[in-house]
Formats: sequence, structure tokens, C-alpha cells
Amino acid sequence: MNRTAFILCMTLAAIGAGPLQGQAPKRLVQLQEVSVTGKRPLTDVGTTKTDLDTLTLRETVVNSMADVLSQNTPIFIKSYGRGSLATASFRGTSPSHTQVLWNGLKLNSPTLGMVDFSMIPSFFIDRGSLYHGASSVGVSGGGLGGAVALDTKPTQGLDGIKLNFIQGISSFNTYDEFLRVQYGSPKFQSSTRFYYANAKNDFPYVNFNKRNEDGTYPTERNKNGSYRDLHLLQELYWQGRNNNKYGFTGWFLDSRRGVPMLNVNYREEDQSKNQQDETTVRLGGTWDRYNDLWKLSAKAGYSYSNMLYTYKGENGTEELVEMIHSLSRIHTGYAQFSADWYLSPKWMFKANASVNLNAVNSYDKYDKTGYDKQRAEASLFATAKYRPAKGLSFAADLRAESYGQHLTPLIPAFFAEYVLWPQAGLVVKASVARNFRYPSLNDLYFLPGGNDSLRCERGFTYDGGIETGFEAGRFTFRGEATVYNSKIKDWILWLPTAKGYWTPSNVKQVHSYGFELRGRLSVDLGRQWGIRFDGNWAKTRSINQGEPQSWADQSIGKQLVYIPEYSSSVTGRLSWKRFTLLYKYNHYSERYTTSSNDSGRLGVLKPYYMNDASLEKVFISRAGELSLKFSVYNLFNEKYVSVLSRPMPGRNYGFFLSITPHWKTRKTAPGSGSDALTGTVSSR
Repeated sequence: MNRTAFILCMTLAAIGAGPLQGQAPKRLVQLQEVSVTGKRPLTDVGTTKTDLDTLTLRETVVNSMADVLSQNTPIFIKSYGRGSLATASFRGTSPSHTQVLWNGLKLNSPTLGMVDFSMIPSFFIDRGSLYHGASSVGVSGGGLGGAVALDTKPTQGLDGIKLNFIQGISSFNTYDEFLRVQYGSPKFQSSTRFYYANAKNDFPYVNFNKRNEDGTYPTERNKNGSYRDLHLLQELYWQGRNNNKYGFTGWFLDSRRGVPMLNVNYREEDQSKNQQDETTVRLGGTWDRYNDLWKLSAKAGYSYSNMLYTYKGENGTEELVEMIHSLSRIHTGYAQFSADWYLSPKWMFKANASVNLNAVNSYDKYDKTGYDKQRAEASLFATAKYRPAKGLSFAADLRAESYGQHLTPLIPAFFAEYVLWPQAGLVVKASVARNFRYPSLNDLYFLPGGNDSLRCERGFTYDGGIETGFEAGRFTFRGEATVYNSKIKDWILWLPTAKGYWTPSNVKQVHSYGFELRGRLSVDLGRQWGIRFDGNWAKTRSINQGEPQSWADQSIGKQLVYIPEYSSSVTGRLSWKRFTLLYKYNHYSERYTTSSNDSGRLGVLKPYYMNDASLEKVFISRAGELSLKFSVYNLFNEKYVSVLSRPMPGRNYGFFLSITPHWKTRKTAPGSGSDALTGTVSSR
């Protein structure tokens, strides 16, 4: 991208917007100035945490959590292409080092240990939080890089029926439909969400890995990349007597995705076919009871996944013959009980116990290989938070975990923070934690190659940071800077063997360290003009400091593969009345594809600058709301790849129509009815 385009990007990035403007008030009432002050909550003492607000999660119906994380956080998303696998690297760690939870249910695969974020629609998530480094101990063990907590929750103040339908039509024969139907009463709420995506996904691209006879690069189309995803989410919440609250969530997923051909594949699309089918059901129930001083919670859930990978190829005939038929069936039961107790404004205690029961049957029809294993995973957690003086707070976490018949060593974490300048919201904080991640079932039992003698991965993480947040007239600013240092030993790595298959071993010692910046600036310009600007910047060094595996091993002292040293993202919103202009900028520096950091043509992926823009107009009447949105992705037609030999689309477009009818609803008293369904104990 040339300098002029880059300057244009950064200029546009300075433009942002607040929430969509609602219906104009019928009259204005001048209120007297009111000052509001509050204490920092004990619940987040010393933590490094990034919250994803509703505006970020609801930007476009086509967005998955992979898009949200790559465009709004320091996390690097390794994407295998549009509609394909997308995994997260948090602070230079592997995808299995990021723990992901949905309503308390762990989403990390018991077999692979990681999460495909492309399979999580952002419109199904109401609240998202990232816990960086040591802060993840309070959410889950094993988050050597961090943890992502995702939740669905009832809508506050809903009393009556609400419906929202969104139709999206995008390039490459892509169609997206989203429907949400809600009903609320003083004691009960129901929410049903439906999302369906279908795409031929045959985008054109310039193939720089092939040459025509005249020396030019051919333009080809993405092959075997079509996909179809169906999601259905049902939520039920009701308020009982004596501050008892109950909830139920059910998530059904059915997906069929082609695995796109590499751009070095010379076969035609009808000469081979890779396909992955997945059917997943997640069920969960919750109970909460609370008052001003304590809260009791219980959760139980069950999930089932049926994942089938098939490969068909030519076998001396004109017809495709199935050669691989790999099926995995995964059952998981989950239960948790937790208690929060606010002894006084200076003390808070929390404890919980959870257990996961996993049963996996993985089998290949033609190789006759696989495994059938069950494993129980348990976790005990306790924390104490203390504020001995105004502005000074401490916290200590302790977690113990087991897997099968093995115990991990204790996982402790310590946090401290001090408010240096209350008027500017200036806070300094620090944390340290020891963490462990136990091997996945594939690491231990996969055939051929599993290694049942693997040790837990273990590491120490140190964080230090400063944050500020203040309002000055029409300006609102919040910023945070964090420096971290992490050393991970016994890193599990799959390596080839002389027998022709791969096997995992505890071989790497990784030193990960870096710097993170996050900021948000909002400006109320008056006359219904608003600006909002969000930005993230990170420097990540993730160095292999293990022992050489052979005399030719050149990976020692080098950056891990597919970990960018620099990453940044910028989101700008400009709103005027019911118009919203949105701009997104995302940058990753070069990524190495070899452990030796070879700088050859195939050894390094060039840095890229991704730019998206959209314009939305909302029409409001007594009958309802109508929203029209036009989006341009890859605005400057960047030629880039995220994974070697995986094609990515150039400039493409999307058009979205959103309809929300208005029905008359009953009024509820503040703090009662539907609002009570989201009641929580005070965070002090």
C-alpha cells in the first residue's frame, strides 16, 4: 500500500461513532448537573482485561468471533481462508493455550485442545471478555496465553415481543439470514436466534505461486470453498421467589464446509474433494440466588459433537472414490458450583468447583485406526480480594486441576493495583501467575503417533501496566498500556518420525514477551454528531529457547512460526442523526512459515494492511425500524495470505437489510420484572 493510501487510512481511522441514534425525543428537559463517583470494583483487581461491547459484537451479521477478535483485540487470528478454520494466538502462544468458555462451558475441543472461532457467530454473543496472561487463572486453568469468556444473557427491560430480521447479500454468491424473536414478561424471558449462511465462495485471486508461459501470474478462482452453516440458539430465563433466578440455553449447529484447494494444487475442482461436516449440540442450565452480600450459582451442561472429514480422489477411474472417512464423536458433561461473598467493602471471597466428563470415539474407516477414551477433568478455585486503604487493592487466586488420574501442581496468581490519580482514573497494576496446561486426548492417544507419557506444559507469566479513563467536557477517553513476560517449558510439539507419522513431544522452551496498547476516544460534537475511535497495538516476541532436535535444527533463538511481531487494529465510527460511517483497519507484520525463519519466498509471508468500510442508514417510524447497510471489504484490494498457499479474496461487497417491527409493550418498574432477571450482587 502506498504512502498516500496509508495516510488516508489513518485519517479515516480518526473518525468514529457512538451507538446508533434512536428516535428523536418529543421534548427536551434541561436537568441540573449531577456528579457521579464510584469505586473500582474488587472483582477485577489487578487484572488485564478487554471487554467487547454490544456495538462491537453487532457490527455485521456476517462477522464471526474470528473477525471480532482480529479487528478489535491484540489477538492474532490465523485464518485458513474465508469460511474456513480460524484459530487464535494470544501473546505468541499456540491456539491450545487460549481457553474459551461459553456460559461457563469450555469450548476447547477435548481432542485438539483448540477452538475454531469461525464457527461462533458474533450475533450469538451478548458479552465477551478477554483475560490476558495471568488474569486468565480466575476463569480457567491452562490459559498460558489468556482466556476468552463469552456469554449470552437476557435483555434488560424487555416486556412484550421483539423481532429482528437481517438479510445479507454479498459477493461470491453469499447469503446470510439472521432472525431473533424475543418475548419478555415481569418474570419470564424467551429468546430464539436463527442464523443461516450459504456461500459458493468461488472468489477470484491472482496466484503468485504459478506462472503463465509469458511470465505473468494467472488469475484463478477459489476451488472447493463452498460452505453452509446453520445455527439455532434458544434461551429461557425466569425469576423465582426469594431472589432465585433460573436459565436454560440450547445451541444447535449444523455445518458443511469444503476445504479449499491450495493455490499450488494443479488439479481441477472435479478431480478431488475435501469436506468437513459438523453437528454440535450444546445444552446448559443455570441457577442463581443472590442478595446484597452474597451470590450462589450452579451450572450444568452437556455437549455433543459429530465431526466427519472425508476426502475423495481419483483412483484410476473417472469417478471420485472416497479414500478418507474420519469420524469423531465427542460427548461432554459439565457441572459447576460457585459462591461469592462480600464480607465488607474491603473484603471479597469467591470459590467454585467444576468437573468435565469427556468421552471421545475417533475412528478412520479405511486406515482402521483411532481411539475410544474417557477422561474426567476437575478444577477447584478460590480467590480473596482485599482493599486495605483507599485506592490500594490486592488479590490472590489459587486453582487446582486434575485430568484422568493425574493432578497438576497448584496454579497460584497474585494481583495488586494502586490508584495514583483518581481525577484522571490513573491506575498502576501488576500480576504474576504460574500456570499449567495438560495434554489433549489427541496428544495422548491419537493413532498412530499419540504419546501417553507427555508432561504438562508449564509457565510463569508477569504483567505490569497502567490505565486511565476520564471525561473532559465532550471528550471521553480510556487507555491502557501493558508489558508482559512469559516463559513456557515442556511446550508440546508434533514432529515427524522415521516411521512416516508424526508424534508429540515436550521439546520447546518458549520465551514470550511484549507490549500492548489499547485506547478508546469518544467525542460528542453536538447537533447529533458523534465520533468514536478504538485502537489496539501489540509487539510480540515468541522465541524458541529449547534444545536442538538435530544437528540441522536452526529454530533455536528464532520467532515461532505464524506469530507476527507487530499487530494493530483501528476502528473509527462517525455518526450523524441516523447515519453511521464505519471504518476498520487491521495490520499484521511478516510471519515466518518455517521454524528457522527462512526469509525465502515461501519462508515468510509479507505484511498486509486490511481495510473495510461501511455506511448505514436507519429509518424509524411508528411501525418499526429499517436499516440499510452497504459494506466494502478489503477496500484497497490488498493481495495477501494468512496461511501459506491458502488463497484470500480481493475487494468484495455486502448489502444488508435489517427490519425490527414495533409492538406496544407494557411498562415495568425500574429494578423489577425483566430487569431482575439480570440482577447480580454488588461488586463493591
